[in-house]
Amino acid sequence: MKIFNKTLIAVSVALVSTQTMAAGFQINAQSATGIGRAFAGDAVIADNASVLSRNPAAMALFDEKQLSMGLTYADVQVEVQDVALGSVHYGSVDDAAEAKVIPNFYYVSPVNDKFAYGVAMFSNFGTGTDTTDLSSNIVGGILPPPIDLLGKTEVTTINFNLSASYRFNDHFSVGAGVDVIYGSGTLTRGGSMPSMEGPVHTDLADVDADGIAFGGIVGAVYEINADHRFGVSYRFSPEFTADGTVNYLGTDFEEINIPLPDIFQVAGFHQLTEKFALHYTAQMTTWGDFHEITVTDPAEAQLKKYAWDDSWLFSVGGTYTLNDSWTLRAGYMFDQGVVGEVSSISIPDSDRQWYTMGATYNLSKHTSLDFGIAFVRGEETHLTEQSVIGLIDATTTSNATYYSIQYNYKF
Repeated sequence: MKIFNKTLIAVSVALVSTQTMAAGFQINAQSATGIGRAFAGDAVIADNASVLSRNPAAMALFDEKQLSMGLTYADVQVEVQDVALGSVHYGSVDDAAEAKVIPNFYYVSPVNDKFAYGVAMFSNFGTGTDTTDLSSNIVGGILPPPIDLLGKTEVTTINFNLSASYRFNDHFSVGAGVDVIYGSGTLTRGGSMPSMEGPVHTDLADVDADGIAFGGIVGAVYEINADHRFGVSYRFSPEFTADGTVNYLGTDFEEINIPLPDIFQVAGFHQLTEKFALHYTAQMTTWGDFHEITVTDPAEAQLKKYAWDDSWLFSVGGTYTLNDSWTLRAGYMFDQGVVGEVSSISIPDSDRQWYTMGATYNLSKHTSLDFGIAFVRGEETHLTEQSVIGLIDATTTSNATYYSIQYNYKF
């Protein structure tokens, strides 16, 4: 039963966490401009339509229709080193993650000087981990590897959003939107077990599940004047139900129910000079709500209490208008890890430092291109995780580099 619980927990987290990837590595990849400034001020800057991913109220700052679309290449590096049971060592995996291309699309349309609406498509995360290489290492031909902890996790999520905003006056605007979240993923757990005839491959879990959940977002913008403004938003996340097949030793469960965290953020923007602007963001994700995972069909059961901690990120950035053609930006983010008392080889996590830069090139009065790059560095983390063969030790490190490009058009 322990193997079953751990396997279901791993796939549940991988399928539908809104701000963490399967490797427990937080990703923000909604726009090239956001990446270039470490998403500092993104809930209120509104320099292109990608603001829809952060704050629907900021659509009130638009006086013309805008389209933004782009791609982010996430090169994620996850190392799982020195996996061991006491003095018995199973080895390491130097590249346990896969790179992903993450698309996005945004359209904002003002109706009049009061109302605006927008549609968006973006991804909150999308990557995977694979520690299968360690699952066939039978030490001394007798001691099996911790195959209940090893295997492959593959995840894809897409968020579809429809939002509207309303401007009360020159200072105050509000907005709200509906999120339709699609998530899909696969997970395998298994490996080699010793026998009198030699190693025998054993499959503990083979998971293929997907589902749709509904959430929402509300936000507000307060403008002191055209050069100084503040934004706030709150994203409500649903309890996600993934339908599919979860096979464990011949037993199938078809539904997994997972509570998702809400996301609260505040942001500020200040045009300090004609050329330079300062902006910042503080964001909290309520991972403390992630307290219980259950399965249903053919039976309803609580798999495990799995306590994570609420996490904060803080970012600050600057934008410099070089000339009529080029705008430059840079940023820094401190991103707090979510794993509390319970750690996992398949979901490694730590605090992260973001170092970012980007630029916008204006092709014409209506068309521009954005570029962004982020270097994300995690901490080396020593963890222990209970396996059916004993207490497993390991050292994990998670890093990433994001490359992003975006096309913008003003109608």
